[in-house]
Amino acid sequence: MSSTFDVQSLYSDHHGWLHNWLRGRLGNAADAADLAQDTFLRVLLRPERVELHTPRAFLRTVARGLVIDHWRRQELERAYLDSIAHLPEAQVPSAEDRHNILQLLENIARLLDGLKPKVRKAFLLAQCEGMPHARIAEELGVSVRSVERYIAEALFHCYQLRYAE
Repeated sequence: MSSTFDVQSLYSDHHGWLHNWLRGRLGNAADAADLAQDTFLRVLLRPERVELHTPRAFLRTVARGLVIDHWRRQELERAYLDSIAHLPEAQVPSAEDRHNILQLLENIARLLDGLKPKVRKAFLLAQCEGMPHARIAEELGVSVRSVERYIAEALFHCYQLRYAE
């Protein structure tokens, strides 16, 4: 397929291959089917059509990002469910609240995704744990000034993503 691609023929020619590739990564046919559909949806919603010399490499690249998002979502959900597992029953959030909280956590994770690990950790320790800068500096093995720079960088990053338009 060396000309500008047609999503319908891309789908019919490569859906089975992509589903099998995803099943191998995920170990589960249902999630593979969902992510295969999401991959083609992403391709369909792309505003530009490019020339595809290697359609499977293109699809694999799109799908790989979705797999990473899927794993991150699972990890967040597992961590969240572990954190509420020890709560008294009266304090356990409803299914709807859990869903909304998980959506919020996913959005935050996506927002912080572009940060360097130390910047992200400093920001989360300050914002979520309320840890003072001196203690964060100790934990990260850096100066207090570095922690201040990290947090400022994270805040600026979030501001740019939020108000980029």
